[in-house]
Amino acid sequence: MTLASVLFYFFATIAVAGGVLMVTRKNPVHAVLFLVLNFAGVAGVYLVLNAQFIAVVQIIVYAGAIMVLFLFVIMLLKLGGEESVFARQPFVKTLSIVIAALIGAQLTYVFFFAAPDKGTMVDMETGVYPGTVKAIAETLYTKYLLPFEAVGFTLVAATVGALVIGKKKLED
Repeated sequence: MTLASVLFYFFATIAVAGGVLMVTRKNPVHAVLFLVLNFAGVAGVYLVLNAQFIAVVQIIVYAGAIMVLFLFVIMLLKLGGEESVFARQPFVKTLSIVIAALIGAQLTYVFFFAAPDKGTMVDMETGVYPGTVKAIAETLYTKYLLPFEAVGFTLVAATVGALVIGKKKLED
């Protein structure tokens, strides 16, 4: 087993454990913190798969900005403990156990019996991995330059429009 395989399984275990712990916590702040752990595990998996740009975006955007927003909303709403759905509707617990067993059986089949693709991840024309910053930049600034610029102009126009609308309301 190579180092890449060991790291992949390590980060995948962290991601799955973070996801399970996030779903099972009753305290919403603890759930958000376990979601950050899940995002860190997913970013580690991206790093092992040579998708450095996606890993960095995963940490900056999701674990950084989105989680801060979630925490602020949770703290502003002052959420407390919720009543369990299983207490009100006991059949939901049975249904969720059956669905979890089916998903577990599918994952077991894929993990032990499905043959992985033996293809290479390296683009033969350019010689770079598809998820690296170089590959994304080359594609973005050559093939998709016009749509990229159009999105930039649209975002600038939306920002200017929001400032104009906001300034009119402040003057009133």
